[in-house]
Amino acid sequence: MTLKLNDIAPDFTQDSTEGPLHFHDWADGHWVVFFSHPKDFTPVCTTELGAVAKLKPEFDKRGVKVLGLSVDPADNHACWAADIAETQGTAPNFPMIADTDLSVSKLYGMLPADTEGTSEGRTPANNATVRNVFVIGPDKQIKLILVYPMTTGRNFDEILRVIDSMQLAAAHKVATPADWKQGQDVIITGAVSDDQANALFPGFVTHKPYLRTTKQPGT
Repeated sequence: MTLKLNDIAPDFTQDSTEGPLHFHDWADGHWVVFFSHPKDFTPVCTTELGAVAKLKPEFDKRGVKVLGLSVDPADNHACWAADIAETQGTAPNFPMIADTDLSVSKLYGMLPADTEGTSEGRTPANNATVRNVFVIGPDKQIKLILVYPMTTGRNFDEILRVIDSMQLAAAHKVATPADWKQGQDVIITGAVSDDQANALFPGFVTHKPYLRTTKQPGT
């Protein structure tokens, strides 16, 4: 299954560190960051889980739920959490899916649909494609898909930046330019006429007929 932006994020029920998790019910109209790991007790993923745990208040502030996945059993996740707390200073403070039958990994296209067997005996090398980030909107549509190589830790400050941009675009008729950060000027979308822009964004600047900027709404 190949997932694309604006597809409905597939629903599933799977064991997790917080018990059985019914994904669509759990998401419950929130933004969701769903990020996956090829195996427990792997070094790069250990640092990532610690980083996300430290950033959890920032996700909470934006109304974003965080969900992790690793293919190993939930009791393995619990043991790994102790290592993460010891080495990173913070244990995971969000649910972690235990995808032992690989069903969620296959459902989200992270492993081929014809992959056989369970997580037992599998290694990070043959699960290398299970290093994804999906950002899912309150409408259950997939808004962002990222796939990282095994050797590169994910930048979750960038994930927060993208969420800020998408939430701003969802609330106002704007887009954000390259390298945009909170508080900087934004772009007025082409769907807004100049007359509408005058009403919505007084004082906006026209650089080209197709490029108009304005102060970030709400600042």
